Order: sequence, then C-alpha cells, then structure tokens
Amino acid sequence: MKKSFMYLYKKIQQVRFLAATQIAATLLAAIVLFNSCKKEFLDIVPDNIPNIDHAFSNAIEAEKFLFTCFSFLPREGEPDSNPGFNAGDELWLYWEPVLDFYYKDPYRIARGQQNRSNVYMNYWNGFDGRSMWQGIRDCNIFLEKIGQVRDLDEIVRVRWIKEVTFLKAYYHWYLFRMYGPIPIVDQNLPVEVSVEQVKVKRQPVDSVVNYIAGLLDEAASGGEYEGLPSRILNQTDELGRITKVTALSIKARLLVTAASPLFNGNTDYRNLQNKDGQVLFNQTYDASKWQRAAEACRIAVQAAEAAGVKLYYQPAGSVVGQDPYTTIELSVRNAVSMRWNSELIWGSSVSSAFNIQLFACPQLDPTVFNAELKGQLAPTFKMAELFYTNNGVPISEDRTWDYANRFKTKTATATDSCIQNGYTTAALHFNREARFYADMGFDGSKWYMSNNASAKAPYNIQAKALQSAGKRNTRLYSITGYYTKKLVNTKLAFTTTNVSIERYAWPVMRLADLYLLYAEALNESGNSGAALPYLNQVRARAGLASVESAWSTFSNRPTKYTTISGLREIIQQERGIELAFEGSRFWDLRRWKTAQEKLNAPIYTWNITRETTEDYYQRILEFNQTFVAPRDYLWPLSEGELQINTNLVQNTGW
Repeated sequence: MKKSFMYLYKKIQQVRFLAATQIAATLLAAIVLFNSCKKEFLDIVPDNIPNIDHAFSNAIEAEKFLFTCFSFLPREGEPDSNPGFNAGDELWLYWEPVLDFYYKDPYRIARGQQNRSNVYMNYWNGFDGRSMWQGIRDCNIFLEKIGQVRDLDEIVRVRWIKEVTFLKAYYHWYLFRMYGPIPIVDQNLPVEVSVEQVKVKRQPVDSVVNYIAGLLDEAASGGEYEGLPSRILNQTDELGRITKVTALSIKARLLVTAASPLFNGNTDYRNLQNKDGQVLFNQTYDASKWQRAAEACRIAVQAAEAAGVKLYYQPAGSVVGQDPYTTIELSVRNAVSMRWNSELIWGSSVSSAFNIQLFACPQLDPTVFNAELKGQLAPTFKMAELFYTNNGVPISEDRTWDYANRFKTKTATATDSCIQNGYTTAALHFNREARFYADMGFDGSKWYMSNNASAKAPYNIQAKALQSAGKRNTRLYSITGYYTKKLVNTKLAFTTTNVSIERYAWPVMRLADLYLLYAEALNESGNSGAALPYLNQVRARAGLASVESAWSTFSNRPTKYTTISGLREIIQQERGIELAFEGSRFWDLRRWKTAQEKLNAPIYTWNITRETTEDYYQRILEFNQTFVAPRDYLWPLSEGELQINTNLVQNTGW
C-alpha cells in the first residue's frame, strides 16, 4: 500500500493548486481508488510540509505570491500562444511546419482540425503552462490571506488587492471569450468538501458578464491616491502593472463583447442548457446592453485621456531623411511596436514581443543572410485587400480605383513613393492608404528600419523565388508573398551571425482600440453622429480624411455612413485595418457572428516558387478554409473534463 499512499498524497497536494473543475477530477479519483486508506494516509504526512500561510508571513513572501498571480496571464505576444494570430485568417504559415514553432495548435485550428478529444489551445485545462482556473484559484488564495500580512503598508495592501481582483476578472474573461458560459469561481472550496460540491456547473452568459464587470468595478474603485494608480509613475520597476485605466478599458471590451450578436440574443444556442434545464444563452436581443457598453467606453476613454494616454504620432523630422509618408508609417508602426509609447493602455508584463518579430521579419538586406529572420508570419490576401485606397474607402467602393484589374501588374514611377521606382508589382499594391504600407511588406515595397546601413533609405523588398526576401529554402519564407512589417520594431538590427531586438510589451489594449470600441457602441446604441469623431481620430493619424468626406467624395455608396448598418460596416472594417495583426480580428469576427462568412473563404498566395514577374503574379489557391457555425464560435470542452465533472455540458455542435 505504500506506493498507493504516496500517490494519494501527491494528488491531495495538487488539489491546492487546481481549478474548481480540476478539483473534482482529483478528489473523485482519490476517493474511488483509495477510500479504504484514509487512516494510513494521515499517518504518513510529513511534519515539515510548508503551510500556505508561510506565503503570507511577511510582505516579501506575499509579493512573491502576488507575482505568481500575474504569472498565469497568457503570453499574448507569442505567435503560437495567442489564437488571435494564427488560428484565424489574418496570417498563414506553410504546412506542415517542422521547425520554428512551439505549438501547432493555432495552425490546426485555422485548418479546421479543432476537436473535443484533444482540444487545441485548451486554456480551460491548461495550455502553454497556464491554466486559467489555477490562476483564479491562486487569486482567491491571495485575496483570502493578504489581510494577515502584518508588515505590509496599508496603501500597498489595497493596491495589491485591486490588482489581484483585476487578474481574477481577467482570467474569467479570457475563458468566457473562448468557451462562452463558464462556471464562476468566486471562492475556493475547502479540500474536504464532497465530490458533488466540487462538480460546478456553467453559469448563464449574463451572470458571467455581470460577475466579471463587478470585479472590474471593484478593481477600478477608489480615488486618485487609493487602490490602483491612474498611471504608472515608477516606470523602472512597475511598467506592465495594472492601472485604473486598464481595468476600465477591459470592462469596456467585456461589455462591447457581451452586447455583440454572439452573446446578445443568440438563438443558435437555444438548446445549450445545464442539465437542470437552465438556459445558458439569453434568447432575446437587448438593446440596452449597447447603452451599457457605450457608458463603460465613455468612462474608460475619459479616464485614459485624463491619465495622459493619447494616440501616438511620430515627431516630424525625428528621422534622418524623413518624408511625410515615412512620418505616417512610423506613427502607425510605433503605436504598436515602440516600447511603452503614449498610446499604450496595458502592455503584457509576461509577454514581450521577441519571437514574433523574428517570425515577422524577412531577409531585408540582400548582402546579409541571418537564419533567425524567418519571415514566416505571412498576411493573407484577405488582409491585403482589406486596407483602404489612398482615398480612405474600400478598394471595391472607390470610384477612382481599378478594382477589376487589381491582380494584374503595373510598374511604379517616382510618384509612387511607397513602391520602388521602376519596379513591377501587382496593381493591388498601388494607391493604397498609409496603413497598408506601414503594416505589410511585399515584392516591390520599401521597409524602413532605423538601423539601415545608409540610415537614409529604406530596404527594398524583392520577394520572388531566389531573391533576397523570397523563397530560397524549405522554411524561411512567406507562403503568401506578404510580410508583417507592423510588428517589427524599427530598431531591430542584424548581421550574418547576430540579431539585436528591441523588445516591447505586447499591447493588450491601446487607445485606438478603445476609441473604436466606443464608436461601435455609440453607433449600435443609436448615436452614430457621436461615433464619427472617435472613428475620425484614428483615421487622421493614418493620414486619411474623415469618414464623411471620404465616402461623400470617392465611394460608390456615398451615403453609407448615414445609416447604422452602413456605419457598422465601416467601423468593422476600420477595426480590421487599424488592429490588423494584433490578434483582434479573430475575436471580432466571432462576436459579430461574421466568422461563418469570412472564414469560409479560400486562402490565396502569389506563386512564390516562380522567379519571373509574369509567373510570380499568379494567384494560387493554398487552402479552402472552413468554419462550421454555430459550432466553431466557441471552444469545445474536452471529453475528459465532461467525464470528470458530470454537471458540465458541452458547447453546441461539439
């Protein structure tokens, strides 16, 4: 029996760190297998096992536990850990990768391989070393025990409590966005409770949203000098910590999501019920949810602006040889990839953008080859076509743009300042808005880096087969012919043997995102006129005219912006453009319930294995992507989880 006792002992120790649903698994297995061994088990517990109270014996130990609570934050800046990057249709990777990846999970999801027996990117049970339920459990332990730390300044104690309250909300939010209605774990259950008590059930969508919103309100409460700070003053040690603006902005995102079609009166999930018949999705559309979301956005915007958060603009003349186009491009790029810039509301403290820059950056210099510059994070044709023309309207709507011949070739002249003079490339690449050139590299494009050899001219991207940025081997290339320039910090430098990377905190939330959320909520709540100024501020940074001016002057749908449905289309496309390659589109398509349209479309590439212009510029079908609705809007719960906790029900379609 000794081996059995030790096994049971280890199981019980694990209970302290398992989430509510996992507790059920551990206790059930222990009770079934070892019910007859209780007395002997108690006799073998060592006397020197550390007690959880030791973690709160003083301020130093408590701070360690605080950072443990932070450690469960998903690594949202890692291309293989954030489903927003590679599990949708923004970015594509050649298949099947053998090197240069941590997990194949997101790529399998994008290719329609998600399943319930081996769930990909399964943050419910634990993925990438992070279990959201375990994070919630540790947050609960912290909130329960922090009051017993005697040598902790009260101001610091209150701040820590607010931070952990936010983290508890965020872990619930992260699961909610993936799985929909989830259990609420407000307090940890004692280890000695019965098996039935730990078999938690899922809570209705509205209950989950209200619970998370309440936690975020609690985290953000308090005056300027109590609780969370409005801004981080100690930037040496505390960047990435939680502020009031962070909490208010995540609440805004939560409530906009809750008001969106996926969660607001979604009859596709009318049969998703707990085993007691409790309906988990509200079945009636509630317009007041948009009003609630708009108010949350208003409060968050005001708090952000009062704290000094503002859209990032590259200072004119700050770069040698800088022209107006470069100024706009750097404003767009640096809003994401500049360290702790003025626009950042919350940068991830557990995920600096390092690997993603290597995945995004191609071989820039034809005289220098470095295998660390992989160039594999390839934007899709969908994204190349999503950006506006230089007139600020969609390419299919601009009366002055030749949409029908966009895949034919054209030779650039000196007036095409964003394309190499005299270079022949696709007509799709001409006369596009600044964000197209700031976000994407392509055959014939220019790529500004501050560490260019000349320091006065950008790199010239040439991406046909055997050219410097093109396919020259079996792995270091873009499958589509496009590159993700936006995510590469301009200070990245390289030689044949070394790469120097300026890390930046991944922007979980920035002001442009919040402005667009506010514009969306205002429009959906019937206040479209008030939405336009926030939309236009984002466009102005990109060098575009206002929505009213651009559509009235250039669009074949000149009154589109004057209706709620028309402005909805504009706002959704604006989000797709402004937040391109930041992991937003994946979730937006789901909450809008447009994924069944957008993700049931082919993935195309240029003919990247060809060397001549004529052969290269042939559009090739790479993959027929499929999306099954309503099944694919939510993650499945694993079959093992359902067997362990029989009170849980599976998501519709799985």
